[in-house]
Amino acid sequence: MLKKIVFSLLLFVGVQHFSWSQDGFSTFKIANLQSTQVAEGGKFYLYVTHRFGSVSDGFSTFFGMDNSNTKIQAIYGLMDGIQIGLSRESLRKTFAGSAKFRLMSQGEKWPLNMSLYTTINLNSQLSKEEYPKMLFYDRLSYTTQLLVSKTFNDRFSLELAPSYVRQNLVWEPFQKHNQFAVGIGGSIKLTDALSLTTDYVYNFSRAEASVYNDPLSVGLDIKTGAHVFQIIVSNAQSANEPGFITNGQGSWLEGDVFLGLNLMRRF
Repeated sequence: MLKKIVFSLLLFVGVQHFSWSQDGFSTFKIANLQSTQVAEGGKFYLYVTHRFGSVSDGFSTFFGMDNSNTKIQAIYGLMDGIQIGLSRESLRKTFAGSAKFRLMSQGEKWPLNMSLYTTINLNSQLSKEEYPKMLFYDRLSYTTQLLVSKTFNDRFSLELAPSYVRQNLVWEPFQKHNQFAVGIGGSIKLTDALSLTTDYVYNFSRAEASVYNDPLSVGLDIKTGAHVFQIIVSNAQSANEPGFITNGQGSWLEGDVFLGLNLMRRF
């Protein structure tokens, strides 16, 4: 069934072959995890991310399609190696700003790609009526990641992402505000147009009694000219780093996962 869907999509948009980025990833994200790829200077990108509700909800929500989360992000390359982004995610009505900097590129004299990513998120859903003592500061959360990847050959790339997350407002009273995690992700190029991706983030600071889980995501990237289309399945519904690193609400073991679709367009 999946092969038929992919084949139909390729026929619809028309496959065009173009070179992959030097770090081996086809977009700015692996699946959920940020990749080391940075926007080209002077280029504008539109990133539309869609996450349906949990498939475990069954037919009552048409396997999650009635409960969706959409994130729209604009990314601009200020110059080669520096990008900025602005986004709005419907989950918790979250606005976010981000920046990514290329530190090193893999080559003959250096074996790794290295980038620094940082983002600040604002939860605009919180109301003063529900939280009368809430300050503006409580709406904010932050993530900073050092992204380190290596392209082993023309088909396989692997990345590590040590991460720091600050949640000024935590959803569980026993959870730490400052959290440390490490992500690992990879991409396997199947054809000139298709790649299989996966990433996982282990949160060292997660409280033992927490109802949330570490996010595991699997994706299929489809390159179509100036577009990259991604099909993703994850146990986290949020596409923002503070959200999926700290508050992955689903469980693969229980079939509580979220189907996702990403579309990136370069202008």
